[in-house]
Amino acid sequence: MTRLTGKIAWVTGAGTGIGEAAALALAEEGATVILTGRRTAPLEDVARRINQTGKAHVQPADLTDSAQVQKVGESIRATFNRLDILVNNAGINIVERHWDKLTPQSIDTMLQGNLSGALYCVTVALPFMRAQQDGLLIHTASMAGRFIGGVAGPIYTVAKHGIVAMSHGLNMQECVNGIRSTVFLPGEVATPILDARPNPVGPEVRARMVQPADCGDLIRYIACLPRHVVMNEVHLAPTWNRGYVAALQRQL
Repeated sequence: MTRLTGKIAWVTGAGTGIGEAAALALAEEGATVILTGRRTAPLEDVARRINQTGKAHVQPADLTDSAQVQKVGESIRATFNRLDILVNNAGINIVERHWDKLTPQSIDTMLQGNLSGALYCVTVALPFMRAQQDGLLIHTASMAGRFIGGVAGPIYTVAKHGIVAMSHGLNMQECVNGIRSTVFLPGEVATPILDARPNPVGPEVRARMVQPADCGDLIRYIACLPRHVVMNEVHLAPTWNRGYVAALQRQL
């Protein structure tokens, strides 16, 4: 028997990148996986692969719309009446991300896509987990959620700092209900979100980055930890850290 047999896991941003890898890894461990994202076709492709040996259900939604998030929650209740794991992974970035190009509309897009949507998903997950006196929340933040730099852009950085604060706040309040919250802070990961950078990097640079499968394996590990422990926060970065390398070159 695999370690997550009988568990229900909801993965957001599940069509590509870290979410896709997390869904595949959790399904390999026996979890039934609910896949959510804005685009149906990538979700159905992930579900098709999982359903060859496991169980996956597609629930498309725009997570910036709280009503759509609640509908996913209603479907989970009607179908399973439980939720054991939330991988709160969906996020976005934009090309025109710096102060000289930001507008109120793009600020709203960034905050809703990277912070509000994650909060909405937590409000769906907590009632299940409180009733069960058991549950795990894993939130994809970013190194930008701990360190302020110029690459990610200021609003992405603000939102990811919010995700870090949210996760630690959940542990402070929900530990008495058997609920654990982990915030995952990856460095550069070779996912499609890199294409939304002002100056996208090529395949050779991406090959040196953290890969989605690395993130999926880490999320699997966290999900399989015993109930009496919580990994509060975890960083994962490429060995060839471009920030470190640039600093070393400046010293020469």
